[in-house]
Amino acid sequence: MNIQGKVNLLRTRDGHEAKVLPIELFFDLVYVFAVTQLSHHLLENLTPIGALQTLVLWFAVWLVWQYTCWVSNWFDPNTFQIRMLLLAIMLVGLVMSAALPDAFGERGLIFAACYAAMQIGRTLYIVLYLGRSHALSKNFQRMLGWLCISGAFWIAGGLSYGHSRLIFWALAVACEYLSPMFGLWLPGLGRSQTQEWTIEGGHMAERCQLFVIVALGESILVTGASLSHMANWTAPTLIAFLVAFLGSLAMWWIYFDTSSEAGTEAIVHSKDPGRIGAYFHYTHVIIVAGVIVAAVGNELAIAHPSGHLDNGSLAVLIGGPIIYLLGNGIYKTVVYAWFPLSHMIGLTALAVLIPLTYRADLLMVSGLTTAILIIVAIQESVSRRARAA
Repeated sequence: MNIQGKVNLLRTRDGHEAKVLPIELFFDLVYVFAVTQLSHHLLENLTPIGALQTLVLWFAVWLVWQYTCWVSNWFDPNTFQIRMLLLAIMLVGLVMSAALPDAFGERGLIFAACYAAMQIGRTLYIVLYLGRSHALSKNFQRMLGWLCISGAFWIAGGLSYGHSRLIFWALAVACEYLSPMFGLWLPGLGRSQTQEWTIEGGHMAERCQLFVIVALGESILVTGASLSHMANWTAPTLIAFLVAFLGSLAMWWIYFDTSSEAGTEAIVHSKDPGRIGAYFHYTHVIIVAGVIVAAVGNELAIAHPSGHLDNGSLAVLIGGPIIYLLGNGIYKTVVYAWFPLSHMIGLTALAVLIPLTYRADLLMVSGLTTAILIIVAIQESVSRRARAA
């Protein structure tokens, strides 16, 4: 079976940057819902186990999006076959997202079945289309093999309960997240080389940037909804609302003002764009996780601005900005080949803040972390412009 005589589903490579198409933006709407579900799950389970559960669920959401992003980079979403594939994944993804809050409860098997169906079904479809002779065939066959292995762990976890489910699903995540690091190696199928992953760099970078926008958009929605649900708009509540908005603005500034266009250039001009594209996905999972955790902190601060700071609220109020700055720093190391000094200073300031916060309330800690993010954004923006000049 080969692609001769079939409709060509591959994107046209004519030297121009591939555009993100409306169907891809439509597809991403499911992930606005998924990210909202994740932040609510973490808010309702502010314990170490709850954090681990949310982390595993976040990786699941990210990996479905990530693998689909690579497919839409190689194949043309404007063709009927790929468009229908994306819409089918979108439908199943919506069911998966709806099951997400109770994924470690009664709907675990539904969540796992939806996830495995999307990952295996999408890849099997591409394998059957490509046949055996296409240059991408072996890569997708190896990918399918690893997704079947992880799918078994997902289903086993869905049939289990308690800590067993968490262990099975953590193993499933490890299969999918780590296997590309060693070329998806499987006995009899060999290993993929990143030079074989002939991605369209501008498209890949823009897709990652759009997911950051999705996460920041969810953060804005949480901020607005939290204020809307408050019966009395007191001065501390309104100040917490303003602080949360400024924090989201600073996050946007740190990422988009200094590195979004450079990220596109890093892939386009790389001798090994497949490797840089993989790095983008490894780093953006950290960046978006930081936004999700920070959104939970914002919601707590708006709801209880003068509330007592416990370990859970401290973890999200300071942990969110730390995760976000760390992810951005690693991402910019990929793009610029060095970790920004501004991010080092910000991470140090946040770490120093931890032992000083236990006598403070939620609003004060939220204000201090936001101030640090604003300082990092200003310093990073000034230094980039000075270096460019």
